[in-house]
Amino acid sequence: MIKSMTGFGKAVCELPNKKVYIEIRTLNSKQLDINTRMPLVYREKELDIRNLIGKYLTRGKIDLSLFVEVMKEENVPVINKTVAVNYYQQLKKIAGELYIDQDEQLLPIIMRLPEILTTEKKTLDEEEWIALSNGIKVAADEVNKFRDQEGEAMASDMITQINTIIQLLDEIEKFEQSRLKRIENRLRENIESKLGPDEYDQNRFEQEMIYYLEKLDISEEKVRLKNHCTYFSETVNTDEPIGKKLGFIAQEIGREINTLGSKANDIDIQKRVVRMKDALEKIKEQVLNVL
Repeated sequence: MIKSMTGFGKAVCELPNKKVYIEIRTLNSKQLDINTRMPLVYREKELDIRNLIGKYLTRGKIDLSLFVEVMKEENVPVINKTVAVNYYQQLKKIAGELYIDQDEQLLPIIMRLPEILTTEKKTLDEEEWIALSNGIKVAADEVNKFRDQEGEAMASDMITQINTIIQLLDEIEKFEQSRLKRIENRLRENIESKLGPDEYDQNRFEQEMIYYLEKLDISEEKVRLKNHCTYFSETVNTDEPIGKKLGFIAQEIGREINTLGSKANDIDIQKRVVRMKDALEKIKEQVLNVL
């Protein structure tokens, strides 16, 4: 069964001191396009995360978001004592040279100077990475389930539209013979009104008429259109990525419908051709979102 390129999945990765919320959203795209939004600490694993997503999700615009909820404070800033003492000594010397006695005011000044507070750089340990990668897998599985459900609904709708086209094609049959007879009579009446019934070669007229009516014959188009519709229905029920293939088949269906319309010369057939085109447009909209 086909899959939709639209999907959503989420997971929660619980760690000793924080929770990581993982969300994956997917939309239709011609290629695999992965966008990530994550805290700086996880950037070192961005390539691994992209490869991991690529194993589970094929094709589509994929947005991965990681949100961190800290459960307890970590990496509290620490005063850099060495830098603070160095600043103090320099300021004390300058104050002495200027005969300024401001010892009590030096500490607030020092605390505002650069590099007084340092924060230990966070690193991603192996245990956290394993938990995070498992969470991404869970979210990706949720996306695939969503895609399967959407794909099932899309397949049902497309098959309905294909059956509509086939039904309209069958309805054309009853208008075909009367259409050709009506065209022949109209041409004969036009010629006779201009030349008179006895002023033209009947045999030559019949030969030209046969040639002209053969040009308007739609038997081959009907056969090809029906075959394309059958092939489309069969392809929908396969278990492989078929979005592009269905697009190509839909193009062929459209080509035959257009030819039917250009050859019809009949209002009843034209009405059904218009309805066929409407059904095909609905199919094309769905195909754009098929994986």
